[in-house]
Amino acid sequence: MAVSRRSEPADGPFGPPERWREDDLIAVSRTFDADLVCSAYRSGVFPMPARGGLMGWWSPLDRAVLPLDRLRVTRSLAKMVRRYEIRVDSAFDAVLDGCGDERRPDGWIDDDIRRVYRGLHRQGVVHSVEAWTQDGQLAGGLYGLSQGGLFAGESMFHRDDIGRDASKVALVALVGLLTAAGAEGRVLDVQWATPHLQSLGVVEVTREQYLARLAKALTLPEPNWAGSRASVERRSW
Repeated sequence: MAVSRRSEPADGPFGPPERWREDDLIAVSRTFDADLVCSAYRSGVFPMPARGGLMGWWSPLDRAVLPLDRLRVTRSLAKMVRRYEIRVDSAFDAVLDGCGDERRPDGWIDDDIRRVYRGLHRQGVVHSVEAWTQDGQLAGGLYGLSQGGLFAGESMFHRDDIGRDASKVALVALVGLLTAAGAEGRVLDVQWATPHLQSLGVVEVTREQYLARLAKALTLPEPNWAGSRASVERRSW
């Protein structure tokens, strides 16, 4: 299925979900811009480059989500949380660069992704959550897109030399931030499950279940991202 912006159907650029492919990859396009990205997320779809210079549009048959009340924080991770200063949106470009480091295996953050997501960050749609050392170094973080009660996590990174658990700490902070906005009905989407994410409490739901949860989440108010930039509420884990 190719995506055409000229004749976008009423239920989104990808048409009704019941007509999507029985595959994680539901469409490809040459078009890639901020409006299409936001529309895709509202439809339960996210972008990731495909072959041949095309943008792939994905809606996994088994979608990975992190229930906010099921985050697993070990005793050692709880100790690490207290070692970092958490900031929000203070170094988005550095987080994006860390996530897109070409030395990382299976890298997928290309120039188009960087361009569009930097623009969405300037619009206040995409956010970063960062873990900083006490001497002011960025040790790790994550970024993702926020719409209503949906936070779609895109990628996370850490520096081995100064922050082996820094990306986990950023995730703990993100869950605290989303919970403070009212956890009921919110969706923290992490796309695909991995053993690492499952160890933190991530579970899989079917595409149909995800879309039903998403529809409810989109009716909820946004978290207070601007207020979170000054300080992120710390919870006792």
